[in-house]
Amino acid sequence: MSFELIVFDWDGTLMDSEAHIVDCMQRAFVELGLEPPPREAAREIIGLSLERGTRELLPGAEPEVYEALILAYRRRFLGATPNASALFAGAAEVLSTLTERGCRLAVATGKSRAGLDKALRETGLGEFFHATRCADETFSKPHPQMLLELMDELGASAAETLMIGDTEFDMQMARNAGVAGLAVSYGVHPPERLRAHQPLDCLDAVSAIPEWLAARAMTEI
Repeated sequence: MSFELIVFDWDGTLMDSEAHIVDCMQRAFVELGLEPPPREAAREIIGLSLERGTRELLPGAEPEVYEALILAYRRRFLGATPNASALFAGAAEVLSTLTERGCRLAVATGKSRAGLDKALRETGLGEFFHATRCADETFSKPHPQMLLELMDELGASAAETLMIGDTEFDMQMARNAGVAGLAVSYGVHPPERLRAHQPLDCLDAVSAIPEWLAARAMTEI
């Protein structure tokens, strides 16, 4: 395989969590007596940290308002019934296949550590990942720090690393870190926005990833 380290985004790439995230964000606004953002606006911040996302949705608010919004969102998101969001079809099989091929896998996500750990427990996918980074542990996407830390921890060079994600924030982060990006079109951002950041390709299904990687490796032999 041409890539030794494959880093996945979580929401919109491995898990179909858009509806749950949007609902929790809109309800957090209502809880604080604020006008909830339109669905499209709430979708736009998926992939960013909650700190940055709430500022995008409600610019110019006082710091305590952002803090209250984040707390209200987290209460709803973390308090949801197990499996409130489902994995995309084939996601677990993809991770298993790549592990069998000897790839090192990681996650770089806009989720909080508590949110990602909850998702990993409920899906049982934690065993596949050698390392993970969350937005409350380092800089938010599209800053490259998540990828830089993962590469450093796992001993991978930029040339050996591939970032897979569904938003332009993922593709921007990859470019900022000097690593290749592979976009997926079934998540939050449409293909034209993803392709604007020059990913290697844009796939229509998570299940297509192993075959795409194998084909690319063959062309480099």
